[in-house]
Amino acid sequence: MPARKYTEEQRERFFEVMDRGGTVRAAAAAAGVHPDAGYRWVRQAGMAHDRPAPRAYSQQDKDAFFRLLAERGNVSAVARKLGFVRVTCYKWANQAGIFTGKNVDAKREEFARLRAAGLTRARAAAQVGVDARSALDWDRGVRVFSGGRVYPDGRVVRYRREQILAAVKAPRTTYVQGERVDLARVEQVIHPRFLSLLERERLRDLHRAGMSLRAIAAQMGRPPSTISRELARNTTSARGYLPHAAHRSSVVRRSRPKSPKLVANPALRTYVESRLAKKWSPQQISNRLVKVFPDDLEMRVSVETIYQAIYVHVRGELKRELARQLRRGRVARKPRRDPNARTPRFVDPMTPISERPADVDSRAVPGHWEGDLIIGAASRSAIATLVERSSRFVLLGHLGAERTADVVRDALVAEVARLPVALRGSLTWDQGAEMAEHRSFTTATGMKVYFCDAGAPWQRGSNENTNGLLRQYFPRGTDLQAHDRDALQAVADELNTRPRKSLDWETPAERLAALLNAS
Repeated sequence: MPARKYTEEQRERFFEVMDRGGTVRAAAAAAGVHPDAGYRWVRQAGMAHDRPAPRAYSQQDKDAFFRLLAERGNVSAVARKLGFVRVTCYKWANQAGIFTGKNVDAKREEFARLRAAGLTRARAAAQVGVDARSALDWDRGVRVFSGGRVYPDGRVVRYRREQILAAVKAPRTTYVQGERVDLARVEQVIHPRFLSLLERERLRDLHRAGMSLRAIAAQMGRPPSTISRELARNTTSARGYLPHAAHRSSVVRRSRPKSPKLVANPALRTYVESRLAKKWSPQQISNRLVKVFPDDLEMRVSVETIYQAIYVHVRGELKRELARQLRRGRVARKPRRDPNARTPRFVDPMTPISERPADVDSRAVPGHWEGDLIIGAASRSAIATLVERSSRFVLLGHLGAERTADVVRDALVAEVARLPVALRGSLTWDQGAEMAEHRSFTTATGMKVYFCDAGAPWQRGSNENTNGLLRQYFPRGTDLQAHDRDALQAVADELNTRPRKSLDWETPAERLAALLNAS
């Protein structure tokens, strides 16, 4: 069946819609041409185009396809009738064991019979309904398969991309026509010296009218070099200069990517990497730089820049493995959750926090502590944690495999016994059953125990924050019995020498010493 003839006006309308960013099918519909013709024109013009997202078909669509296929027996005709993608319909048919392709062997046998009867190759091909190239291959005994040819002597020749492109004068290596660019960037007017979209459309019209470059420049009030450069740089298809595609290309070239700071400054990068290896947070690193390098403005980096270097993982920046050194150890950033959605803790009302003296809330007087447990794998091991509210000084109690009230009490008493009397003020705990022996703890240490409200861990926020820090050393789901008292003391010493934002980037050990000296 010969191809339909379309007018030049239809071709112009088709490429006009394509130039404005439309899809091939949308442009074909607007021009009143068949989509296959549109795809053929695009290939002939050397234009690239974005492929839309695959169409989703329902089970009802498949049922309708098979019903109509049973009546007509031709996959292409059914796909065209229903408006479905032909390749998808062939896939459905093949998966169902239905093959309705052309009987090439029967045609080949008929072609051989006609040739044996004395018909010329051209007449035999016309009667069978095949093209001249297929007729020539059949005469020579060549069989064609996807990706190559098999000759009568057994030779197999596979098609290669280099051989296919050898006869192409200017093969397209970049995709310009269908490139997606943010609409705000396309419409943004930078400076009058840059060509606008309206000027590019006028340039296309004048150029098609046959005017010389200097005449076009005079008409548009632009230097001839600007017109010459614009046409040479942005003529990307056999259709000639397309203004919308040219405008999108200019917007893409407009960007000037900047080298990330942690790539451009090796000394800064080394400092950040070394502190991340010590489990410092990006916020601690960013603010500590100001204190360590007060006069070196090059040794500055924002918190977000560090996070971007870790998670975005631009080539040449911080290693992705450093994300494991962060407090949560995540390899990807996670959106914040509503803190009110946390699971409530055990309820065991005791002396409420509302009865705690007001001077404890002010954090002005040292010696008031917050405590909790961090739990190991399968709840079979635990570590007791104590945090001094004024200085964030940390003490860790070894519990091993047990976390009963007696074991927790004895571990806390042992840790508190190492403190001077001035630092034995009070202890704030949650309503967990492990503090059932709080009265005997108070008798042994002289420290009164106050309990948070049910489901309100933020009332002992310093301890919650410290437990998050400790998870860098004692990850969830691990056996905490493997850490002896010396290992716990080493972790506590490392935390107590780490700068904190809440302490104006002093360390807990420094702040505690200053408070004791002042008192």
